[in-house]
Amino acid sequence: MPTPLKAATTLAAILLLILTTAAPAHAANPSTKPPVSGSLGTYNVSGVYVTGVSSGGYMATQLHVAYSSRIRGAAVFAAGPYYCSQNTVAQALYGCGDNLYPTNVAALQTYTRTWASYGWVDPVGNLSGDPVYVFHGNNDTTVKKSVTDDLVRYYQHFGASVQYDSGSAAGHSWVTPYGTLGCTATASPYLNNCGTDPQNALLRKLLGGVSAPNTGALGGTLIRFSQNTFAVNGWANGLSMDANGFAYVPSSCAAGQSCRLLVALHGCAQSSGAVGTAFVDRANLNQYADTNNLIVLYPQAGTALSNPNGCWDWWGYLGATNFPIKGGAQVETIMNMVRRLDG
Repeated sequence: MPTPLKAATTLAAILLLILTTAAPAHAANPSTKPPVSGSLGTYNVSGVYVTGVSSGGYMATQLHVAYSSRIRGAAVFAAGPYYCSQNTVAQALYGCGDNLYPTNVAALQTYTRTWASYGWVDPVGNLSGDPVYVFHGNNDTTVKKSVTDDLVRYYQHFGASVQYDSGSAAGHSWVTPYGTLGCTATASPYLNNCGTDPQNALLRKLLGGVSAPNTGALGGTLIRFSQNTFAVNGWANGLSMDANGFAYVPSSCAAGQSCRLLVALHGCAQSSGAVGTAFVDRANLNQYADTNNLIVLYPQAGTALSNPNGCWDWWGYLGATNFPIKGGAQVETIMNMVRRLDG
């Protein structure tokens, strides 16, 4: 029978294990701005970049490949290569999440080159030299590491400059200093604190350098705008997108200074309909936006019968085969927002 001291020591060790795996040591609360209803304006934008996690990571790559003449780089968390699903749900589940099926990365590269020759996506030569940041956590069992490895191989094949961060203990999540969950968790709101700052790394990669974030009161404006205005059918809900999206505009950008634009795409079950503004507030992007002349656009997916978890369409759930190319409903709707912002 254990002594009281030994039992107490064991209990303390168990509690410490629970606390360190289930929750961060301290969940920092970022400065936030309440959303203000308005419309997207046009700003002095010098370059467009895209980032995303999970289904948002797949959508980020779709946007980058389809519009590589306009989008200069991508940062992808917890996702696999472009057109990984090949318009098949089984492939999406067992080849692009799990690795029971191969990703067929060579075939995906061939599709890309062929579609570029048709003009369905921009010329693949645009990808050469583009900065790409890829993140995969070692406790992510939703998207296996071999799948994300193939995303790296896909981009390297076309000559992109890839930085691969695969040393984290993270679960399937967007990792941020403002995460409310422990590093290894895979649970709502999928914002994990690993004691690191991947946003610094991704922005250094994409922008070529980055100033320290604003850790005080935010100085910009968080705009809540109607996504119906930009939806290709005039009705965002019909595209499994929320009625509203968000954009964070620093005061310097609103005043006309030259700024970059970053499109930030949440993952499944991480939209405003599921977690409110948790991703918008805690992604650690607005803090960097304030000090780096960076507008951040946060499009929002929504739920539908074919998409109950509010994912972005990277496997064809809207019923159209053009989802990863120019003309794809969600791709074009997001690009309509980009076109408004950068004129």
